Amino acid sequence: MRQQIKRAVVVGAVGSTQVVLDAFAAAQGWEVALVVTLPLELSSRHSDFVDLGPQAETLGAEVLRTGKTNDPETLDAIREARPDYIFVVGWSQLCGGDFLAICPRKIIGYHPAALPRLRGRAALPWTILLDEKITAGSLFWMEEGTDDGDILAQSYFHLAPDETAAQLYEKHMMALREMLDQSLPVLAEGNEPRRMQDERYATWAAKRTARDGLIDWKNDAVAVDRLVRAVGRPYPGAFTSVGEDRFVIWESEPAAGSMLHHAAPGQIVERDGDTLLVQTGSGLLRILEWESESGKPPRMHAILGRGD
Repeated sequence: MRQQIKRAVVVGAVGSTQVVLDAFAAAQGWEVALVVTLPLELSSRHSDFVDLGPQAETLGAEVLRTGKTNDPETLDAIREARPDYIFVVGWSQLCGGDFLAICPRKIIGYHPAALPRLRGRAALPWTILLDEKITAGSLFWMEEGTDDGDILAQSYFHLAPDETAAQLYEKHMMALREMLDQSLPVLAEGNEPRRMQDERYATWAAKRTARDGLIDWKNDAVAVDRLVRAVGRPYPGAFTSVGEDRFVIWESEPAAGSMLHHAAPGQIVERDGDTLLVQTGSGLLRILEWESESGKPPRMHAILGRGD
């Protein structure tokens, strides 16, 4: 008997959504009927925004650009697509009860953490900030709670001690693609793996904004470096100031020789070309890549974070 083609609606606007569409392009037994994504004028909602229009066109999918997931117009468009499954991947808005009722128990999300750990927002930066040694990507069945639905698939991997947001982001893209390549054929055959999350291990991650990248130079060098790595590309970056000049640090490393300098936290104690050595609350931080709004480097012995 010929396998019935499954119809999917994909909701998202970032790199992980692009991975989902790539997986569907390679999968047998699937048709992407509709891609719900952001209008281009709202692209600033995501630092890793991707225009999915061209990719959707290649797949033969309709495109709906909306900034409101739960609007009647959006819900009607999704219903009219007659999806067998909805994939919500790379979408920061909550999906309400009316949305979930379109495909009860057949809406799949992706969370960049080892669920039930780090449910909620900004899981990827929190993974680095918490110095996690092992994490996972999680495909799960969406319900009305926060990232607490049954697990469809999980892929675990290690983090390096100097893991950056960009490196972790790429690992999640690879994990997501591998899980989709394994899961889409299973779903196309009518099987729906489900494993309940164990609430004993649940933790929740709070929302973070670009302002949370502000560096407190009273922290030690290891903590400042961890912040730099956690909020670096594709995120807005860790920042401080040089007088009134905004100063973004993209790459750093703790440096040896903490007892050789006596300086205030945030004070530049050495400069070698564009590389800066800065005193922190404990230890020295070597700044390897930076940018300033003025384009000018800070002067020697300037104290970062001060307004003067």
